[in-house]
Amino acid sequence: MTRTPHAQHLAYLIREACLQRGWGPSRLARAVGRAEGSGPDRLQRQYARKWMTGERTPDYWWPYVARVLELDPDARGVPQPPTPTPAHADTVASVIQLGRSDLEVDRRKFLTASSGYALAALGLPDPDSITRRVTSTPAAAVRVGRGEVTAIKIMVKSLGDSASELGGGHARHLAVRYLTEDVAPWLNGTYTEATGKEMFAAASQLTHLAGWMAQDEGDTPELQGLAQGYYAHAYRLADEAGDPELAATALRGLAVQCLDLGCHAEAVQLSEACVAYGRGIDNPRAVAYYNATLANAAAQDNDRHLASRHLSLAETAIARPPAGSVDSWAAHYSPGRWAHEAGMVHNRLGDLTAADEHLRLALDIHGLDRRRTRAIVTADLAGVLLRQGNTDGALSTWSDFLDCAEGIRSIKVRAATQDLCVRLRRFPSLPKAADLRVRAAALA
Repeated sequence: MTRTPHAQHLAYLIREACLQRGWGPSRLARAVGRAEGSGPDRLQRQYARKWMTGERTPDYWWPYVARVLELDPDARGVPQPPTPTPAHADTVASVIQLGRSDLEVDRRKFLTASSGYALAALGLPDPDSITRRVTSTPAAAVRVGRGEVTAIKIMVKSLGDSASELGGGHARHLAVRYLTEDVAPWLNGTYTEATGKEMFAAASQLTHLAGWMAQDEGDTPELQGLAQGYYAHAYRLADEAGDPELAATALRGLAVQCLDLGCHAEAVQLSEACVAYGRGIDNPRAVAYYNATLANAAAQDNDRHLASRHLSLAETAIARPPAGSVDSWAAHYSPGRWAHEAGMVHNRLGDLTAADEHLRLALDIHGLDRRRTRAIVTADLAGVLLRQGNTDGALSTWSDFLDCAEGIRSIKVRAATQDLCVRLRRFPSLPKAADLRVRAAALA
């Protein structure tokens, strides 16, 4: 079916409104049915899906769609301009608006963290976005070349290194301000199609970093909602740039966040999509990265067979020599990172001996370069030692963790500290445990 500009305009409005609510087609269909008075089962999911993709316009249903999504009822009569405008470039405009809302701390615009929002990201990209921009950008727009692309990559590395060392709570607003004030004019500038793809890919990395920093900063609905928004936009930018590795990595971010929120089934679905994107990538580390994520999600979803299968695939991939560009987004996924994830998968599957072995391996070959990473791995190892009955080893390892954790602004480090405080209550008579409780309380 031909998607008319008018249908695409309505589809964009409906999609964005659903995205902000974390609604998929099923949720939209039920809400519209209730609003019309015929009940939640009146409409089939496929109708709502076609409204969101532009395959069909909600003629009779439009007043009810507008009501439940709080859209302008007159928007249905607004024709889409025949020439491309910034409204076509919804990904760029949307991510910039998200960043500005972040900087303005307008909590009313923040998304509420939900698994539905994460899953809604799977169908959003607009593959023609860059082509339209290349052919329609006003001549007065700033001219963009490889220098601007390189600048974004350098900033992503600098900000990412800082966040990896000190936690996402450090300098997050620097990343967001750079996105909205420096990168935004470049995304809205004039460039060749090749440069445009590189620009969108670099912007995807920056947007993903902003999402990771928000996710790592705290567990409030505002921060987690922001993280989801940034991850979804990173996915859209990457997919529009034709970069499957960046797209898969953004999906991985959403999957990991779903795990942190306790949405295990949704995390498995997103991880499977992540692995599917990565099948055509000739980069063993990326393949290991995505399969380990699926193994972790499956383990937390109590699917031992799926977890074991993909952990094995990840191990095979990480053992292969690195390939591809050293600038690859997944190039940082080292054997040490894999060992940490593998250790936690084994821990969740109940194999404490393998968990102990892999976490010690992670500390031996990775984690020494980043205090945040070392702190997290050390805390995980202490938990495994305690489960093994090695109380002295756990207390000693927790002491190492507290040494690393000072000054780090990360929800994972904070959660590990709180977990330590709770578990130490089991040892009220041990002087070392009492000392650790005092140190942990001061840090928390």
